[in-house]
Amino acid sequence: MTAVCFITSEELIIGFELKGHSDYAEEGSDIVCAAVSSAAYMTANTITDILCLEAEATADDGYMMMRLSSQDALKAQDILRGFELHMKELSQQYQNNIKVVFRRCKDNA
Repeated sequence: MTAVCFITSEELIIGFELKGHSDYAEEGSDIVCAAVSSAAYMTANTITDILCLEAEATADDGYMMMRLSSQDALKAQDILRGFELHMKELSQQYQNNIKVVFRRCKDNA
């Protein structure tokens, strides 16, 4: 199962973390994994390359993380909320493959 964790601070989404594989189908044929990965990369690339915001980011097999400062997260809120909405919709459609959770962060860096 893919876990999508949104990192929040106050009313802001300041980042996200993806862990695991959806196990919907074989590697290379997994439409759920492809949908999650594509949306996550589009979100991250839009924030860093289009909005030109600084972000802490890591990606590896079965793992992706992106985190912004509160100031930059405010500028990217519409994009992050759109990603959140997309992940919630996918998790409703593929309940056995995607889980969306939220983690409150006390650090407002």
